[in-house]
Amino acid sequence: QAMDYAGLAEAAAEKMGLYRRDPGGWRGCRRTSEVSVSWRPSAEFAGNAYRGEGIVPASPQDVWECIKPVAGGPRTKWDQNVKDFEVVEAISDTVSVCRTTTPSAFMRIISPREFVDVVLIKQYEDGTMLSAATNVEHPLCPPQPNFVRGFNYPCGCFCIPLPGEPDRTQLLSFFQTDLGGYLPQTVVDSFFPTSIAAFYSNLTKAVKTLKA
Repeated sequence: QAMDYAGLAEAAAEKMGLYRRDPGGWRGCRRTSEVSVSWRPSAEFAGNAYRGEGIVPASPQDVWECIKPVAGGPRTKWDQNVKDFEVVEAISDTVSVCRTTTPSAFMRIISPREFVDVVLIKQYEDGTMLSAATNVEHPLCPPQPNFVRGFNYPCGCFCIPLPGEPDRTQLLSFFQTDLGGYLPQTVVDSFFPTSIAAFYSNLTKAVKTLKA
């Protein structure tokens, strides 16, 4: 029984479009100079969905260069939640199955995780770029003994050009992740807002380095 990777990826991208158009029901939980983070109960699993929205002081191309999901891309260097990122199978030029590993986090309360996702890259007519993903299984990725397998439910990042502001980009991101394992809910609930704020902060630093 082969998984329909392309179909699952398209469905995740569709969901991201719906999330983007439906701003209702989100409750703010953290705000920094770079991002405002909000949450609502996930419709996909028994946890929360998180939404991050901020303006990154760089062109959409530069922001995309930093976040695009490619093997050997800069993300493993600047994103503290990505230790390793590999493409397991390229399904098409816009869809691939990827494995991401994360380091231990939150003063080691959260042990290293691995995620296997199908990832889709999409460009819209207005220049917006989307990277969307959702968890899948793949024969080349059996669970590894030294990682807890986590699951990303439909999630993604929109890099949105701002008309008349070529050096600023709106970054809208949605995360809904089941970290797996046996973590107290309080740890999970405080981990995500902190981690999303760090994502925006580290990305802002990364684009400055890229431009330098």
